[in-house]
Amino acid sequence: MKHVYPTWRAGLLAAALLLPGAAQAALKVFACEPEWGALVREIGGDRVDVYTATTAMQDPHRIEARPSLIARARSADLLVCTGAELEIGWLPVILGESGNRSIQAGQPGQFFAADFVALREKPAVLDRAAGDVHAAGNPHIQTDPRNIARVGAALAERMAALDAADAGVYRKRWADFSTRWNAAIARWEKAAAPLKGTPVVVQHKAFPYLLNWLGLKEVAVLEPKPGVEPSLASLAAVKQRLAAEPAKLVIRAAYQPARPSEWIAAQAGVKAVVVPFTVGGDAQSGDLFGLFDSTVSKLLAGLK
Repeated sequence: MKHVYPTWRAGLLAAALLLPGAAQAALKVFACEPEWGALVREIGGDRVDVYTATTAMQDPHRIEARPSLIARARSADLLVCTGAELEIGWLPVILGESGNRSIQAGQPGQFFAADFVALREKPAVLDRAAGDVHAAGNPHIQTDPRNIARVGAALAERMAALDAADAGVYRKRWADFSTRWNAAIARWEKAAAPLKGTPVVVQHKAFPYLLNWLGLKEVAVLEPKPGVEPSLASLAAVKQRLAAEPAKLVIRAAYQPARPSEWIAAQAGVKAVVVPFTVGGDAQSGDLFGLFDSTVSKLLAGLK
């Protein structure tokens, strides 16, 4: 027998469906790094609920898989991370402990940004004795804004597929962001023209995409091996190398310790530059546009 609601109850049901809170729940996103959380917000606006697992002041290689992160992953519809083994030390634990089938490997709710970018510095030989190397290539893709565009195009489509009701919103917001982003890239490249060919030292192998984009020339790395803290002996060796091949800047990310780059700056007579590296790395980089505004302006200031 078909159940018939009393008129008053049917009216309440219809009214409830009109309430703002009765609309489809926001797409819940677990972002591993600040740049991807910021990109999701640009695409999703108020249609997304974004949790970012790390901050700009943390080394994304070395994060603890805390219960709070596992709890957030448990309720996520979409997981957006760099991939390319950047999170290999902590993300597998979170995925395993979350019990969330939607964000596991092979599911549409798992999105790795590195899958949509041509990775640089792929090792010819894999050897853990060589330090913190990644089999697929260098994972620090977010330092080139052209990579943000490549990832964003794929991410917008993934979000549209997961939340078909709001697909049009995601695509429209992406189109708007993409237009503004391409204009900003042209502006940054014009402003950064004086940097082309500048010899630089980097503290960690975190900048191949930035250097390639702006035409900077890496002449030395302070870490003797990726992820290994420089010793005074290794820093002295870099100083000696710079006597033969001088550099103008030594670059480090905001989360990295200052001592090595400041030592080489003082000893070798080069300018130390701290770049935000990701969204939130300094006061100016509150969003993706600010991230590159700050990065370019700080590098240019280092030449003065």
